[in-house]
Amino acid sequence: MKEILGQVTNTPLFGVIISLVAFEIGMFIFKKTKLAIFNPLLIATIIVMGFLHFTGVEVKNYMLGANFVVFFLAPATVVLAVPLFQKIDLLKKYFIPIIGGGIIGAITAIVSVVIIGKLLGIDHNLLLSFMPKSITTPIGIEVSRMLGGIPSITVFAIIITGITGNVAAPFIYSVFRVKHPVAKGLGLGISSHAVGTSRAIEMGEIEGAMSALSIVIAGILTLALAPIVKMVL
Repeated sequence: MKEILGQVTNTPLFGVIISLVAFEIGMFIFKKTKLAIFNPLLIATIIVMGFLHFTGVEVKNYMLGANFVVFFLAPATVVLAVPLFQKIDLLKKYFIPIIGGGIIGAITAIVSVVIIGKLLGIDHNLLLSFMPKSITTPIGIEVSRMLGGIPSITVFAIIITGITGNVAAPFIYSVFRVKHPVAKGLGLGISSHAVGTSRAIEMGEIEGAMSALSIVIAGILTLALAPIVKMVL
């Protein structure tokens, strides 16, 4: 039995199929519950981790196929430019607030991790892994590698950050009376990347477009700022 399992899992197709099946299960649970906490990405991650643990399949075997999925993350992120292009006039109109808000948001995302991490005494490598938590996964993985962090930890932090923003955004906007669609979109995109953008799109076209834009801004600024923060640490 182990020999058969070893032959099956030692092919790239295995990782792709497991990833797709796990995500489809996550989508099914999410659609049935309608609860943001049951985010398909989180459910899929738990399923894959559980499967590998209980079957004893090595991670390197899974990654033979999973790397194909990772490869397509970057092109998928580019698609976010579509809603931005549709609202290009808004970008021109609110250029200064958008760029200013993006810079402040990106700095806050990094500095807050450093401060909280230092207070809690988090290991240096873990701290570096958490720093790109607020940017989209493809960029976050590369930033983590560049800093010397642990990409798998970074991905987990990105997922948790996105789900938290997705769930908490409506409540936060209500408490602080944030009503402007541009502000809502920027806040979600800067803090919660693509998962937050999915919530922004539900709020409206303007929110979705601004959130997509802020993902790009956050990614670029984090790439520039993270190495500087690392040198200070």
